Amino acid sequence: MTQLPDRVFIKEEGPREGFQIEGGDIPTARKIELIDALSQTGLSHIQIVSFVNPSLVPGMADAEQVVAGFTPQPGVAYAGLWLNARGLERAIATGRLALDGKLTLYASDAFLKRNQNRTPDQQLAAQPELIRMYRDHAIPVRTGFVTAAFGCNFAGDVAPARVVELVGQLLDIAAAQGEVLEIVGLGDTMAWATPERIRRVVGMVRDAYPQLELSLHLHDTRGLGLANAYAGLQMGVRHFDAAVAGLGGCPFAAHKGAAGNICTEDFVLMCEEMGIATGVDLERLIECALLAEDIVGHPLPGKVKQGGTLARLRGRIAG
Repeated sequence: MTQLPDRVFIKEEGPREGFQIEGGDIPTARKIELIDALSQTGLSHIQIVSFVNPSLVPGMADAEQVVAGFTPQPGVAYAGLWLNARGLERAIATGRLALDGKLTLYASDAFLKRNQNRTPDQQLAAQPELIRMYRDHAIPVRTGFVTAAFGCNFAGDVAPARVVELVGQLLDIAAAQGEVLEIVGLGDTMAWATPERIRRVVGMVRDAYPQLELSLHLHDTRGLGLANAYAGLQMGVRHFDAAVAGLGGCPFAAHKGAAGNICTEDFVLMCEEMGIATGVDLERLIECALLAEDIVGHPLPGKVKQGGTLARLRGRIAG
């Protein structure tokens, strides 16, 4: 049954998701330029860097410089990504980021090994340690995330029951440490999701944990990103990750066609045409998409930045 939300909440990941895949030759000042422009669009959450090994992800070698250089705007949370305790320590040291504790489990053992060089048991054991570290720094633990929740380039399909199991483990790990997760994200990290799989996995998780808020992190490698987002909207999902202009991709996916998250401006247009509020100024967001394309120096896959908005066209026709 369709249960469209009245509004959606977008976590913009273009600066992080995009610049980590583009390599290390984009000037720090231009990264900051895009972050500052996105800050003027009405987006309330922007993930701007990841604190990872620069030898593996050279596009994030200047993470601390980027964080030091942007101009914060009221009402906007600026976040970073980390994969381990060392990354968290770097994020804390900047003193300029919104820090929310996040627990992560992987639906693919093979991808976990490739991405973090850990076994499932090691990843499980690391989560209570992270909670204790968050607590030491007065960082709330509100979020869980299941990586490769719909399939993996190295392990194949992921059973929906496995995702439900991992969500339960995340909730149990948090509860054992006296924490309550408010939202759990399901990551289509390598673009194996289809609309039917979205409905099946989200439906099974909802059946098991009906009060739990879910978010979707969808990649567009096979052109199904917006279709999958639409399926998520039909299931009542309100939280989505997106990347301006379709920036990005996963550097560990081992797929030459690996694409970034769903395109923010394309998603905003779809939502607004469905009567779902986003809180985003779409025209300003399109300007950011064109800026992103100029910064990376090659075409980016977003469509609305070229086709324009329907509101603009309606106004021209009404003339």
